[in-house]
Amino acid sequence: MSPMETFQPTGGLTGAVLDGRYRVGALIATGGMSAVYCGVDMRLDRPVALKVMDSRYAGDEQFLTRFQREARAVARLKDPGLVSVYDQGGGTRGGEPPYLAMELVDGGTLRELLRERGPMPPHAVAAVLRPVLSGLAAAHRAGLVHRDVKPENVLISDDGEVKIADFGLVRALAEAKITATSVILGTAAYLAPEQVSAGDTDARGDVYAAGVLVFELLTDSTPFTGDNPLAVAYQRLDHDVPPPSSRIAGVPRQFDELVACATSRDPAGRFADAAEMGEELDAIAVQLGLPRFTVPSPRNSAMHQSASVVDAPTTNLAGPRHTRVMERDEAPALEPDDADGDSDFDDEHWPVTGRFAGIDLEEFYWARQRARRVLLFWVIAVLTLAALAGAGAWTLGTNLHNLL
Repeated sequence: MSPMETFQPTGGLTGAVLDGRYRVGALIATGGMSAVYCGVDMRLDRPVALKVMDSRYAGDEQFLTRFQREARAVARLKDPGLVSVYDQGGGTRGGEPPYLAMELVDGGTLRELLRERGPMPPHAVAAVLRPVLSGLAAAHRAGLVHRDVKPENVLISDDGEVKIADFGLVRALAEAKITATSVILGTAAYLAPEQVSAGDTDARGDVYAAGVLVFELLTDSTPFTGDNPLAVAYQRLDHDVPPPSSRIAGVPRQFDELVACATSRDPAGRFADAAEMGEELDAIAVQLGLPRFTVPSPRNSAMHQSASVVDAPTTNLAGPRHTRVMERDEAPALEPDDADGDSDFDDEHWPVTGRFAGIDLEEFYWARQRARRVLLFWVIAVLTLAALAGAGAWTLGTNLHNLL
């Protein structure tokens, strides 16, 4: 038996073993707060997806407590529209980072499908939305709220299964207040008004995000635009989501009404939860005679790209895999908006209120300042080295005749 690799905190994770059980395979995608890898549960000999949080969360007791609590709660949920959570572990300072072992969905994300195919017809929208609402409904019945419904968190398998992932992570991250900027700003287009103003929500916040998702699937755009994520988020406090038919011709009136109800600025005017929204969707599908449809997985997904780097896979999943290791800078980003945790907005665009999504704006300011200081340090270091090299070359040139 070959010796088992242990986790190396300073090196790449591919080939490492977490908790003596999960062998880390090819890197699928990275983001500001985590990386996702293919993996293998060597104890049960089954493929898994490993969502490994950034090492800065290791040792953060507040985050780890919430992380573990949310993982246990989500693991109890059962619905075909949910990505199953199998296990969680890690988190010791200086050791393994926190991670989740989850169901591996071979396919891609809804975001990747939108990029490939553009806006969807109503019957395809219904096929995507139905399992998403079913999964959310199961969570809502258990008293859980997702808080981060968006195309990046909707997975589509090669068999056409649609599942929603990443339950509980936003709440755990926001409570830890370590990456509030990257998490919240990456979700700004889908936040409910009460999330923007107060920072908290209930099942109706997920309903609002689902309504924005319907709008985007039909039109290939989100309802609000702005110079920066904060400006986009704050627009929903004073403006209703427009009907999808105002952006693209041919959208049935029933879908305009579905979006209007789901995205009411007053939570009391929305569907009470995902189950009620799902019932309305089913009624619309019957009324319009929408055909059943199998949602295709994206062809050029991060999952498929990571699988293509396997040079000589073996049938022994628990044994060594001969792969070309995909570096972090090669992997597709998990979060397309401000995945590095830094924001590209200017001070004059900040809202007048002192809080955004329940978080002090000073936290966003200091996160941006830290990123700028790091960049400035490296610029100064490079310029200093260049100046020293130039001075050395000049000195050598002027004294070359003396040396000869």
